[in-house]
Amino acid sequence: LFLDDMQWADSTALDVIHTILSDTMGSSCMFFVGTYRDNEVQIDHDLFDLIERLEISNVRTTKVYLAGLDQEALNTMISDALCLYPRICKSLSDILFQKTKGNPFFVLEFMQSLKSRGLLQYNIHQKRWVWNEDIIRAEDITDNVLHLLSSKMNGLSGDVQTLLKVMACFGSSTNESVIGYLSESAEYAGVRNGLEGALSDGFIVKDEEGCLQFVHDKVREAAYNLIPDSDKKQFHYHLGKVLYALCDGKDVGDTIFLIASQINHGKEWILGDKDLSIAIAELNMKAGKKALDGCDHKTAYSYLGAALSLLPNDHWKSHYDLSLRLNFLMSNAANSCCQYDEAEQILRRGLANARCLYDQLPSYLLLSQ
Repeated sequence: LFLDDMQWADSTALDVIHTILSDTMGSSCMFFVGTYRDNEVQIDHDLFDLIERLEISNVRTTKVYLAGLDQEALNTMISDALCLYPRICKSLSDILFQKTKGNPFFVLEFMQSLKSRGLLQYNIHQKRWVWNEDIIRAEDITDNVLHLLSSKMNGLSGDVQTLLKVMACFGSSTNESVIGYLSESAEYAGVRNGLEGALSDGFIVKDEEGCLQFVHDKVREAAYNLIPDSDKKQFHYHLGKVLYALCDGKDVGDTIFLIASQINHGKEWILGDKDLSIAIAELNMKAGKKALDGCDHKTAYSYLGAALSLLPNDHWKSHYDLSLRLNFLMSNAANSCCQYDEAEQILRRGLANARCLYDQLPSYLLLSQ
């Protein structure tokens, strides 16, 4: 079993991994490989707790630290790419190593940038690739691969840029069906064409199940930077509202999490519309319940908390049924997240506001457990 990008895994997923790997009663024929970016995790990340617990459980582990290519390996790669002897391209590979620290992805982006700007070109008369070392060495922007990617993206068509922005808002990956939903709207009608362009340009890859994913974290970061910082919150919110309008009343499966997470960026605008506040509270409640059903308690806690925050001050009077359901679900989520005091407080609030014994029974049952 191989899992990539484990720096994004939550504690629930890591608990499942620990349970599988430390199960002495089950099969011992399990070989697990997990990767993470050590520059994207802090010392208190749940991933390190997993490693420690595996060692305590006597699960044999091996840690491999993957660094960038060294100068010799990078020179070999450049030699193969340009079909030149290593001694001929060593001066170029030394510059690339200085600029990219041997990161293969950065090297390829750098070389593509040099080629597109004519700083690396094929000479027909010499029948080989040629370059100007002094000009390349003086390049400033190569120290920042984000600048290279952003410059490249700024030259793309509007449809491709829109697709990249949308994908970046969703995270590192999403399903093609979501793009299909968006293409039905007037605002995002061109995202289907944009997807084809992004795939052909190599920014995104698609697997057999229709999962779309950025080829690298830096590509996603550069795509997200296409949205001005001052517009990011509004972009997320508008994207969520469009998806919500398109999918309202449909069974969209896990896409409900994506819709809720996007539209929740606009809480300040949602609260200004009472009817919308209730609608989005119900959306978050559905997402929270779905997460609870899937034993993703932390995610459920987050969505249900968002739902409660959208209710008016008199919600026990004006929206009794919704308040009752939300209150009980939230207490369940808090209890499952080991927030026992909060869970009890929420339950007692529900008991105090319930209108009859029948409505109080679920809370009494949970309190007794």
